[in-house]
Amino acid sequence: MNKEALSKGTIYILLSLGAILMLLPFVWMISTSLKAPNEVMAMPPVWIPSEWQFGNYSEASEAAPFGTYFFNSIVVTALTTIGELLTTILAAYAFSRIDFHGKGIVFAVLLGTMMVPGEMLLIPNFVTVSNLGWIDSYEGLIIPWIASIFSIFLLRQYFFSVPQELSYAAKVDGCSDFKFLWYVMVPLAKPALITIALLKIIGSWNAFLWPLIVTNSQELRTLPVGLSAFTTEAGIKYELLMAASTMVILPMLLLFFIMQKYVISGVARSGLKG
Repeated sequence: MNKEALSKGTIYILLSLGAILMLLPFVWMISTSLKAPNEVMAMPPVWIPSEWQFGNYSEASEAAPFGTYFFNSIVVTALTTIGELLTTILAAYAFSRIDFHGKGIVFAVLLGTMMVPGEMLLIPNFVTVSNLGWIDSYEGLIIPWIASIFSIFLLRQYFFSVPQELSYAAKVDGCSDFKFLWYVMVPLAKPALITIALLKIIGSWNAFLWPLIVTNSQELRTLPVGLSAFTTEAGIKYELLMAASTMVILPMLLLFFIMQKYVISGVARSGLKG
């Protein structure tokens, strides 16, 4: 075996081990969602249930108002995604195509905010939302999350890959910046916008801490917060919790598998490297 083949074989083995390690929690979740209660914490772990408990899924769906949670998650995810796309498109175009005083400094400051841990912003954001009277409301769940510096940076890099001559030609033909943005740049940036939308959808759908903090009533809880319904004073019903978690995660998995080619294309053309 030559050196190149040995190197490739080692890489494939390491990648396979990494993939198995990444998949183990997901497999355990699916397996546990189909177990009887006495098999959940059995040692050694039971990976294949002795008797498939499909009834765990119907019991889990009846244990909490999942219809309300699904509706709230869909509304919050859809509106935060639309809002972020709008703010990202406008900001990225301004930072990539429009010259204004202090543009470089402003963008550097915005990039610097990415270094601030999100947990440090929770209290200032909560105080702001509280002063606005948005606690336990859709405004509090949605508006603080309709802008993302990372998304602006990603789309700005993508806009830079579009030849500057296109904007010159458009201006010669009398096209305004707004028309050039919506009729030329946005269609060309479709892969990057799909990437941004997909990342936002996944992030909003799985968000737990902020919805937990700003909502008090059951009518405004989202799916991740609703999963806490399976925690009781007597303990956690793991088989029901895993069944509910599987139902929550499944739509995002399907969405990612369907759209993953756009994610790869969008990141590759933006010039970002892993």
